[in-house]
Amino acid sequence: MTIQHALPILGAALPLAGLRQHKAWILEKQRDLELQDFFWADVLNGDWKPLAAEIRRELDGYQGRLGIHGPFWGFSIGTQDPDVRAVVSKRLMQGLDVCETVGATQMVIHSPYTTWDYNNLDYNPGGRESMIERVHACIGAAVKRAEDMGCVLVIENIEDIDTHIRVDLARSFGSGAVRVSIDTGHANYAHGSTNGPPVDYYVHAAGDMLAHVHLQDTDGHADRHWNPGEGNIQWREVFRALARLTSNPRLILEVRNKDTMRAGADYLIGLGLAQ
Repeated sequence: MTIQHALPILGAALPLAGLRQHKAWILEKQRDLELQDFFWADVLNGDWKPLAAEIRRELDGYQGRLGIHGPFWGFSIGTQDPDVRAVVSKRLMQGLDVCETVGATQMVIHSPYTTWDYNNLDYNPGGRESMIERVHACIGAAVKRAEDMGCVLVIENIEDIDTHIRVDLARSFGSGAVRVSIDTGHANYAHGSTNGPPVDYYVHAAGDMLAHVHLQDTDGHADRHWNPGEGNIQWREVFRALARLTSNPRLILEVRNKDTMRAGADYLIGLGLAQ
């Protein structure tokens, strides 16, 4: 007898305006939602609580899994500069303040690994270990707070070529509050432009450490954030890899044009890959 598994349910990454636009679609299946209003320094340094309250009003009746995209502009979580490290720690704590206020249980943060790192970490003795130590020094306090809150920090690939190095970084914390995110477009950029492997290899490498996926399509040249179906990602293979997991990652459409986001969702639904 063949066991039929339900197709995964797509979610979306949206600012408040996009949430209002696609609210009925989000609520119809209690889709996973990632808020994208709180990664700006000027927002976090200002009075963001009225915005959070407005979002909570829009989410009346929402029972899905809620997350936010955490701050990332202008810094690396692997910075060597102790003064910059203090700023990064502050930003992540501000992001967790938002999570606590809106009830989010996941926050996306960016990988520290660059193309330069891929070519040089093993050339410089202790390079891999040094990066892990710097990241622990930078976000260790945020990880402890996330544990206490029941929130998970998910580390998203940016320039990552090595599919395993970010997974090893997440595992190094030995904490349920640190997991892995994959951005399919970033992976496809690495595949097309910096000799990285195909997107599904990132899924296989992450395994059940994978807790979050940004679904977006590209041509392999730039970070396009096109709707799935507009680029050259092999979506059937990506979803075959996802189907092997038991971690139930949040599958979040993160496209540039929020007006046409449903077309990307409908493309994946039409292929019989998701609902």
